[in-house]
Amino acid sequence: MKRLSLLLLLVALPTLAAERVVSIGGDVTQIVYALGAQQDLVARDSTSMQPAQATKLPDIGYMRQLNAEGILALHPTLVLASEQAKPSLVLQQLSQSGVKVVEVTGDNSLQAISSKISTIGKALHHEQEATELEAKVSKQLAQLSHQPLPVKVLFIMSHSGMKAMAAGTQTAADSAIHEAGLVNAMAAVPHYKELSQEGVVAAAPDLVVVGSDGLQSFGGEEKVWQLPGLALTPAGKHHNLLVVDEMALLGFGLDTPKAIVQLRKAAESLKHE
Repeated sequence: MKRLSLLLLLVALPTLAAERVVSIGGDVTQIVYALGAQQDLVARDSTSMQPAQATKLPDIGYMRQLNAEGILALHPTLVLASEQAKPSLVLQQLSQSGVKVVEVTGDNSLQAISSKISTIGKALHHEQEATELEAKVSKQLAQLSHQPLPVKVLFIMSHSGMKAMAAGTQTAADSAIHEAGLVNAMAAVPHYKELSQEGVVAAAPDLVVVGSDGLQSFGGEEKVWQLPGLALTPAGKHHNLLVVDEMALLGFGLDTPKAIVQLRKAAESLKHE
């Protein structure tokens, strides 16, 4: 009887073996940790900076500049990849090499957060934890106000070594602004566009939003108002500036509801001035 039990255990061992997971996408990695499945992670991409302990994992590089050989050297059994990493020949190569690749939606919407949690929870066999996390997020989302508020917001993206860009339509920033019930000041242009005095003055933003890293690249708040045209706008005249965690606001992950509440409150405070 003991021999039979031992034999059955040995047969079952391969199915009980832990996954070796690579996560691609800051939102994806954060959800893995929130589900309590971080012990299976063997690497993450460079956008995965939260929680802080994730940065101790090997970095496979930026999600759109991956290397199949480098990832395969980690012997992964599962790759959780944000849809934002596509199109990617590397992901196809990983799949062809026998690695299971699970695509996680990259939609820029609050509703997508629940889908991300569900997909990742199922892939990691943490369905119960996923259900609980979805309920928590749903409760947060229920507290958000989507009542339209006529405040024009200009989101400026700037990273080290790049020119300041204004977020138009078809961007994560545009989606976040609308989720907060606000108006994108650059709604007349698609994607990201380099700041110009004429364009910024015509946009007439009431509130300027920048990421904390962006503010640092500018050299501080005073430098923001020296950007083309900003000093001539309502936001510039009153120095209405909101500094945010860029990944939280634009990543549409677990921190996004809180970031959108922060944006909404900043806009509401202008109406009470």
